Amino acid sequence: MYMGKKVRIIAFIALCLIVIMPLTAGGSKDASKKADSVVLTMGSWRADDVTGWNALLAEYKKATGVEIQFKPTNPPDYNATLRLQLESDTGPDLMFARSYDTGEDLFNKGFFADVSNVKGLKENFTEGNRAPWTASNGKSFAIPLFAVVQSVFYNKDIFAAHGLKVPNTWEEFLVVCDTLQKAGITPLANGLADEWDINECFMMGILPNFVGGYQGRLAYESGKNKFNDANMVKAFQAMADVAKYCPSGFEAIGYNDSSALFATGKAAMYADGSWTLDAFADMDAEWGNFAFPAPKGSKAAITFHADAGLTMNAATKHPEEAKAFLEWLCTLEGATVTAKYLPNGFYPMINANIKIADAHSAELYGLIQGKDQDVRFCWPRLMSSEPSGYVLMNEGVISVMKGQKTAQQAANDFANGLAKWYKPN
Repeated sequence: MYMGKKVRIIAFIALCLIVIMPLTAGGSKDASKKADSVVLTMGSWRADDVTGWNALLAEYKKATGVEIQFKPTNPPDYNATLRLQLESDTGPDLMFARSYDTGEDLFNKGFFADVSNVKGLKENFTEGNRAPWTASNGKSFAIPLFAVVQSVFYNKDIFAAHGLKVPNTWEEFLVVCDTLQKAGITPLANGLADEWDINECFMMGILPNFVGGYQGRLAYESGKNKFNDANMVKAFQAMADVAKYCPSGFEAIGYNDSSALFATGKAAMYADGSWTLDAFADMDAEWGNFAFPAPKGSKAAITFHADAGLTMNAATKHPEEAKAFLEWLCTLEGATVTAKYLPNGFYPMINANIKIADAHSAELYGLIQGKDQDVRFCWPRLMSSEPSGYVLMNEGVISVMKGQKTAQQAANDFANGLAKWYKPN
């Protein structure tokens, strides 16, 4: 009896193992399959960076098993497209976040997640670098990704052929333009057809020099300085002054056309952002960058704009994986890999020494040293209602360059438009 009972017990245990083992094996297989099947999407306005981001994300997948698909949008359409996606619950898991009011608005509406507790954010980024993506309630709605520099690209060969040096003042800059024009060379490649670029790249590039840099901007936002004061008028006048040095028919010349004019040596200078550096990698002529010069007697300042943050969708179906990627970007390893694959001209904001290998990019980055730095004038406070400061300034710049308004009229319209909603504090 004892032996029979023992046999029955062994048989029972064996039967249990037969039943349990497939379940265990199946569970492990399902778990592995679940990990391998996680696919995140990333929205961006950097449509030119597909190759770099795909390579960066491939490294991340190799290390973690999580696939992230880079799905950029045409830059001018990004804000509207992203909002439509988020409102229809079809938004990406991860996305580039505009700084200041534009990004905070999506956070306040519940679309962007609160990323304040992302590991490494507070430890590896200064308060100033976190500020563009910090809401009024102190919560972070994105991690800082990169910043860009506004400057003047110039053809060194053309300058050398005409005995020209990099201008140290705005007045010298206009003399350089005049000298080139009299020599039959188009001084500036910029046009107006796409509208956004003349405002962001040129007007907001020169503004820190005309209005007193960072502290000057704060004086306007606080109400201490009027938005149509003498310095603002001078800035609009500066844009009116450069119109005659732009290409013939500049009103119909778009952003890509402007880049092509400079790249082919048909224009000596081009006011643009550091993101364009790689576009001129194969340019035949020697070229470089110089900072927008300040008017004589004014302190030099430069636009070092907090361009992009990265955040996660508050409604993502993969919050753990999305957050893990953000945390990786907040490490030295993540920042180093990111810098390796992003195009030249996009500068890490992490508080670490990330070496910039490309000579042109390093030269441009060096322009910010020793200068007062500020973001684009309208971004922090003037874009949260209608008519936005961005639109008003854009309209003013185009109007003065076309000769449709005086600089004073443009400044007045800028101030009057903001007065409809903006309350200084």
